[in-house]
Amino acid sequence: MYFLLGNFAFLEIWYVSSTVPNMLANILSKTKVISLYGCFLQFYFFFSLGTTECLFLAIMAYDRYLAICHPLHYPTIMTGKLCRMLVSLCWLTGFLGYPIPIFFISQLPFCGPNIIDHFLCDMDPLMALSCAPAPITELIFYTESSLVLFFTITYIFRSYTLLLRTVLQVPSAAGRRKAFSTCGSHLVVVCLFYGTVMVMYVSPTYGITTLMQKILTLVYSVMTPLFNPLIYSLRNRDMKLALRSVLFRIRISQNL
Repeated sequence: MYFLLGNFAFLEIWYVSSTVPNMLANILSKTKVISLYGCFLQFYFFFSLGTTECLFLAIMAYDRYLAICHPLHYPTIMTGKLCRMLVSLCWLTGFLGYPIPIFFISQLPFCGPNIIDHFLCDMDPLMALSCAPAPITELIFYTESSLVLFFTITYIFRSYTLLLRTVLQVPSAAGRRKAFSTCGSHLVVVCLFYGTVMVMYVSPTYGITTLMQKILTLVYSVMTPLFNPLIYSLRNRDMKLALRSVLFRIRISQNL
């Protein structure tokens, strides 16, 4: 679990780094400019890392399923070799999926003021700058995004369905609470991330205002990675004890 959490934290650092530094620079600068190739590069890393995060969340659901439903077989199934193989597969799949959509988007003729009405290079703002309609490009992008989201969320849902069935068969209430606390953090992160991402890239966005699209993008690209360390750490007993110790020392120093 901690090996997967470490890789997930590393992924979140790069996921935020693909958008937040440029966003902060634009907020502090009077000239809010990004080059054409810089925009495509940001688009590629943002969606590749987002896809990798979806796959990571699915693997973490599988890890929780094995730990709760098959605890005796867990050490022999979820070996270090399998963990490394699954993590490597996530990174490779995430970064090999978007060169084709990026290539098609880069071939579009862009005209007009070339002002992106967004704080990052997203699909809809880029399509709004194109002089010619590109239904095939949009179809490829949204089909790929929808497949990734539906595959991973279906797998996560199936894992938690089997997990819930097993937990409800535990005779003691303490055992059920322990099992739920084991997967509670992951379930909260999944709800936060998928709740906004599926609204943006699976449901039709024609009826959603530009401001609402920006807010939804801000939630899953900035706010969710911000809350993830808090969600995982505050549900960990060792982290809770360490936090209480720090707060206790601060309170004593203030009283002195």
